[in-house]
Amino acid sequence: MVNPWLAMASGDDPAERSRTVRGAHAAFVAGSPVDPRVRTVIADSWRRSAAALPAPEFLVPVDMTDGELEEHRRAHPLAAAMPLFRELLGSIADDGAHLLAVCDAAGRMLWVEGHPGVRGRAEHMNFVAGSRWDERHAGTNAPGTALALDHPVQIFATEHYNRLAQPWTCAAAPVHDPRTGRLLGAVDITGGDHLAAPHSLALVRATARAAESLLAASAAPGHVLSALGRDEALLVADGRRLRLGRRHSEIMVLLAGHPDGLTGEQLAAALYGERTVPPVTLRAELSRLRRLVGPRLASRPYRLDGPVETDAARVERELDAGDLRGALRAYDGPLLPLSESPGVCRMRRILEARLRRAVLAGGDAGALQLWADSPWGEDDLEVWERLLAALPESAPHRQSVAAEARRLRAAYGGRSGPAPRPAGGATSSQPARR
Repeated sequence: MVNPWLAMASGDDPAERSRTVRGAHAAFVAGSPVDPRVRTVIADSWRRSAAALPAPEFLVPVDMTDGELEEHRRAHPLAAAMPLFRELLGSIADDGAHLLAVCDAAGRMLWVEGHPGVRGRAEHMNFVAGSRWDERHAGTNAPGTALALDHPVQIFATEHYNRLAQPWTCAAAPVHDPRTGRLLGAVDITGGDHLAAPHSLALVRATARAAESLLAASAAPGHVLSALGRDEALLVADGRRLRLGRRHSEIMVLLAGHPDGLTGEQLAAALYGERTVPPVTLRAELSRLRRLVGPRLASRPYRLDGPVETDAARVERELDAGDLRGALRAYDGPLLPLSESPGVCRMRRILEARLRRAVLAGGDAGALQLWADSPWGEDDLEVWERLLAALPESAPHRQSVAAEARRLRAAYGGRSGPAPRPAGGATSSQPARR
């Protein structure tokens, strides 16, 4: 079976492959269906790109420079892995033909390193630190598509959606927080057609895994519950990863949010609301959960016996400390977005409302940009208008922000505010991570 993540099969002629895909790309952007000879992963990415971008040739936006970029780098977890990235991929980046790039989970380039001549050529398409290479801003490309699919991938030359990027070939792999499973960003190598060989994909995949091992070794032991942007929570207990079912996820989130514990009646009300549910149903759920988490789940009242760090609590701590951007970086999306449990819905609304109020009140262009770039903030007209007001006239992406604000204003008929919420209390039109 052909590996769908590799750009070319063994024995393929790169020149012929490039011509075939170039013709398919030209036909697609002219309105034809995608040629079946194009890889499925590329065809799907082209469709996403066409839906998000106005043209197949454009300069990728740069929305973070100078001091703001340095601050973001210093605070980012992948800063700790940069010595490893340079050790494993530095010789490639110094050979005069390749670039090493590392981006955050939003596709924002944190580091782009390599020979000055190669970096100079890459600058013509804004492949520079601070630029946005997620698919929504850059179209099909290795780091952006790796982030979109959460999988290592190669992108060969004319497979790029943006024609300005088609002279390049790249391979990238996502990097995760080993304790929470949270997507941190991606590591990428970019160069010539020879990067379409299988070894380049294997190399970035191995480098990403090595970075995750490094981060795991430096992490303190303990219990971590991740439920932001997830349909099902992830519990990491002293290095053991456990994905919880939806009802168990709700119970753990509720108990983590009430460290003093809940009586059976209180927990049932938070889980089921006004529905009549026999007490034995809740006791059975708790019994099954206790078999999974052991003595960590205590009773009389029901509570978590010992500290459990949650991603939601981390957002709250960053807000309490006045670090708005830190809170935004920690916020991976609505709390258990598909949950209809009244207690979870209340916690979800309170956290998002507090964070959004802080974003609007702060007037910080960087924080406003982080919110506007997120799936839960991308249709928030009030935030886009505040962002436009906060940006200096010289900001390189001010024109695109103004265009988005105009589009949303027209779509809402002049009404400001966040996007309408779907049924069930979820706050994002994007699918949650599973």
